[in-house]
Amino acid sequence: MENSKPQRRVRYKGKYPKKFEEKYKELEPEKYQDIINHVISKGNTPAGMHRSIMVDEILSFFDIQPNQIGLDATLGFGGHSKEILTKLNHTGHLHATDLDTIELPKTEKRLLDSGFTQNDFTLHNLNFKDFDLIGEQKYDFILADLGVSSMQIDDPMRGFTFKFDGPLDLRMNPNLGIPANFRLRNLSALEIEGMLVENADETYAKEIAQAIVKEFSQGKTIDTTKALQKVIASALDRLPKTIKEDAIKKASQRTFQALRIDVNNEFESLYEFLEKIPLYLNKGGKVAILSFHSGEDRLVKKSFKQFLNDGIYQEISGPLSPSGDEVFTNSRAKSAKLRCAIKS
Repeated sequence: MENSKPQRRVRYKGKYPKKFEEKYKELEPEKYQDIINHVISKGNTPAGMHRSIMVDEILSFFDIQPNQIGLDATLGFGGHSKEILTKLNHTGHLHATDLDTIELPKTEKRLLDSGFTQNDFTLHNLNFKDFDLIGEQKYDFILADLGVSSMQIDDPMRGFTFKFDGPLDLRMNPNLGIPANFRLRNLSALEIEGMLVENADETYAKEIAQAIVKEFSQGKTIDTTKALQKVIASALDRLPKTIKEDAIKKASQRTFQALRIDVNNEFESLYEFLEKIPLYLNKGGKVAILSFHSGEDRLVKKSFKQFLNDGIYQEISGPLSPSGDEVFTNSRAKSAKLRCAIKS
């Protein structure tokens, strides 16, 4: 008698591919507007894209006029730049800098496809602290968005997230500097602990630092994002079950943040950038800076207050936070703080 055993139903695999390579390297996210709208409607950012934060507040502060010259010091996906160029309406000029050699040409194409030309903007592959290398140009407004672009976070090969396995790199420019996995090997437990506290206010800095050094002392490597998260989890393994899962997640976020800041010398770059701004602003020129964690905000606040006291800035304001509506529709805006200043 023929076996009449019923065949198992083929499991539904879902409509969309899950792997980053399938979604956003072979496919261009901008072409799939229905998917993008669906993701945005749920308060998320489509992978491979970036949603600019506090655009209305920044544009309101700048009050851009025809023929003005501006600088977007952290170009990223180009969202802020696109809105600024729209306000300039083919007058004046916008300079923009970005260290990321992978994303820069994509953003240039995005702006050109939006109807702007190289008469409207010039892009420079520079660390934002080196914007003075553009030349003696002075600006009517300068913008810096210090957050990591979503495109960088979402690409596992960049190493910015522990959600997917990938090389523990974390460099803004993959061709410059030392990747995070090599950086960790050359730090003592005390140095790692200090980095975690200074760059991310990490609660379990000592435990995580000791676990990392122990891993290396046993001849093991920490070359991938998941390997680092595993070490973080082991460091917090003795926490009560009721809080352990959430504590590991937050500690992982803070550790990756601290390591990224260290690898890219972000605080040093921000300090140098802040010191140069007044030299390149016209009288009455404006600067707006978006920060996303306390270390950055402290540096911006201190710089603005010092220049105000010195009479270099005539007015400072902030911090402003995103509206409740913006946070609801874009969860990555939650920690943003905007500070502004006007040159005397």
